[in-house]
Amino acid sequence: MREQVIPQKVGNRSGLNGKRRSSTASAMGQRPTRRAPESRSLGMRLRALIGYIPVLLKVMIAIALGVGVFAAYQAASAASFFKLSTVEVQGESRASLHDVQGLVRREVTKSGVWQADLTELSSKLERLPWVKRAVVSRVLPDGMRVRIVEREPRAVVRTAAGRFFWVDEDAVMLGEMLPADQLPPFFLRGWNEDEGEAARKENSERVQKFMELRRDWEALGLSERVSEVNLIDLRDVRAQLAEDDSQIEVRLGSQDLGKRLRQALEVLDGQRNTPRGSAISYIDLNQGKGAIVGFVSGAHASTNIDRNAAANLERRKAESSREQKSATKPAAREKKKETESKANKKETDADARPRRVRAT
Repeated sequence: MREQVIPQKVGNRSGLNGKRRSSTASAMGQRPTRRAPESRSLGMRLRALIGYIPVLLKVMIAIALGVGVFAAYQAASAASFFKLSTVEVQGESRASLHDVQGLVRREVTKSGVWQADLTELSSKLERLPWVKRAVVSRVLPDGMRVRIVEREPRAVVRTAAGRFFWVDEDAVMLGEMLPADQLPPFFLRGWNEDEGEAARKENSERVQKFMELRRDWEALGLSERVSEVNLIDLRDVRAQLAEDDSQIEVRLGSQDLGKRLRQALEVLDGQRNTPRGSAISYIDLNQGKGAIVGFVSGAHASTNIDRNAAANLERRKAESSREQKSATKPAAREKKKETESKANKKETDADARPRRVRAT
């Protein structure tokens, strides 16, 4: 029996070791040296610095262009090419065209059309009478356009000097009433003519009250019988009547003003044909319970005196005729005259006092 001897493959082991040594040597050969990273980092920095150069050039070019445009803008805006030539105004009816155009020319001539401050110009235009809002725009190269929104007149105020001015709902005094203007149903009296915010607020409340009275009285058909309303005290509203009743004042108080005015007019119509009707000076419904009718004492007394004098003259003529026929009882006749005189005097005093009349 043979023994088979398997020889060892020395070459293979040595081959493995050789491969291991060669791979280790290869790995050691691929390791970078210590000075390699520093040289590579310096190169990268140089390349990055060179990459920034186009960006800097772009920034410098942009700045140069901006300066050039600004200089061109300054030169162009100051040129005669933008000098104001025309001012177009739209929407004006009561506002003064001359005042609007004059203000625009004064302001824009200084700066030119291109540099005109439109906001400031609009603000100044809105301070003119009748101008509520003004929208200003440029019409290049040499024109300006102004669109006006006017204030709406709401009432005519009679001032302490007796002049009549239109006012709007914000209590802004617009302008004096012209002869060609359509007359309002009645005027407003009791305006605070002081300057300041407090007076403006009071007058605004008066205008609101006036508009409320106008709506109510027109709905009741009473506005034509009123010439003006006194709103100096909103807690004591007074209406001055119109036409043949212009001497009569109706004191209404602060509540149920339409109802009270109608009640006062009913009382007046009921008293018109009485002997005292022509001497009525006021009707007071301030308390809202009953109407107190006041009379003009002087006028009414003089009317009664004239009537009494005529009656006495007639009586004296009759008595004189009787005296010629009979000269009897002189003391009785004198006493009768004295009694009649006292009665006439009492009647005159009674008529001069205010009397309360209940409306039916």
